[in-house]
Amino acid sequence: MSQLPASDSQMISGRIEDLYAKPLADLEVLADANPDGSMLAALVSSLTDLRFAERNIAFQLQRLRELAHPERQIGSFETVHILDCARRMADSVATRDAHAKTLNGVLASLHRVPAPDPKPEPVPAASTVPTPAPAAARAR
Repeated sequence: MSQLPASDSQMISGRIEDLYAKPLADLEVLADANPDGSMLAALVSSLTDLRFAERNIAFQLQRLRELAHPERQIGSFETVHILDCARRMADSVATRDAHAKTLNGVLASLHRVPAPDPKPEPVPAASTVPTPAPAAARAR
């Protein structure tokens, strides 16, 4: 049995985890602790919206399949529901695509900064070059 391809939210979740070097659950806790003005909070919030759109697409698709089942008669009542379901799915697809595009663009612009070297850099020795005396001291 073949495996389904990863969803946009799964791929983006992995990229966020790689960027911050922590599991997404831990990052969500950090983002909740600092919800304003944080790049992490913005990424997690947008990822949440992306996941919601993906779930809604799956739900609307399942509902559409139920409403348009070949053994089911489609009357005016069902037609209205089919059209509404299709509209909701189109809205969710547009939302998903917008969030995925934005998140991919932001993540492409970010990169992980290497950790600082744990060894302190040697401090240069005190200068042995004599400094010139101030002008007032030379005038005497």
